[in-house]
Amino acid sequence: MFEDKKTKIYLIVIITFSVMLTSLSFYFYQAFFSPNALIDKEESYMFKIPSNATFKQVTDSLYQKGVINDLISFGFVSKVLKYQESVKPGLYTIPAKTNNLNLVRLLRAGNQTPVNITFNNVRTKEDLSEKITRNLEMEPDHFLALLTDSVYIMKFGFEPETIMSMFIPNTYETWWNTSPDNLFDRMYREYEKFWTENRKEKAQKIGLTPLEVSTLASIVQAETQKADERPKVAGVYMNRLRINMPLQADPTLVFAAGDFSIRRVLNVHKEIDSPYNTYKYTGLPPGPINLPEISALDAVLDFESHQYLYFCAKDDFSGYHAFANNLNEHLNNARRYQAALNRAKIY
Repeated sequence: MFEDKKTKIYLIVIITFSVMLTSLSFYFYQAFFSPNALIDKEESYMFKIPSNATFKQVTDSLYQKGVINDLISFGFVSKVLKYQESVKPGLYTIPAKTNNLNLVRLLRAGNQTPVNITFNNVRTKEDLSEKITRNLEMEPDHFLALLTDSVYIMKFGFEPETIMSMFIPNTYETWWNTSPDNLFDRMYREYEKFWTENRKEKAQKIGLTPLEVSTLASIVQAETQKADERPKVAGVYMNRLRINMPLQADPTLVFAAGDFSIRRVLNVHKEIDSPYNTYKYTGLPPGPINLPEISALDAVLDFESHQYLYFCAKDDFSGYHAFANNLNEHLNNARRYQAALNRAKIY
């Protein structure tokens, strides 16, 4: 009888242990493999983890944003996989109906989703800082601080007047949480990649350095938005440089004035005392007046060879220009354009 009682107790212990083990196994399975992220969604979610974020901040954000449904199971899996000590900042794509195991592995591994940065139509360093950081964690002011640091930019081989030449307008892929220093390094690599041996040889052949090409390209770009006309405009300026004739580029006066709302350059603007005043000083200004696009840079490198020394916007406001070999012909074109401006009440 004692043996029967002992057997019953043993059976109860075994059954209890089995039930507990089964329950625990079920919980483990549920915690690790059951969907816990975006369980009612069909689309993925872009989740940002700021730099220096703690594990608690991550879990709170995931829960508050409705990304995860069960905070406890996520915390449990994170502890088992030691994610609590391995939080990595960045931008992550979390697929719908993801389980805790895959979610924690994604975040722990730092498998970020890259972002695109695009910048064009840039005139100033402030413009560039705003546009290049638009999809990034960093603040524009942090990037601007480096962009205006003469000592910092010197290590890249640039000066305050020429640093804008380093940034080639395009679309680039990078990490959301990239640092200002890393972004600078990346842009310098892209600059070196752009200036291939072929482009450097072309620049040398026309008697310009890459920085001078950028400066002239910025003027060409400001003069015409028509990519097919840029080589012709570049040819005019190359002709003027060749005979040491002032470039007399109106966009340089707008830059010198620092007033980009100017729609019509007047004689008073030609009196501005600035190295960017190409009416007063011959040769190229100290640096670019905007961020020239690739088409403008290549337009200078492959400028059209002709005899034109002058050009003026056409009076049909098409965006194209009338070109002239001599001053009299140019003055006639200019009068027609000025009359059109007056009719349009552009002063």
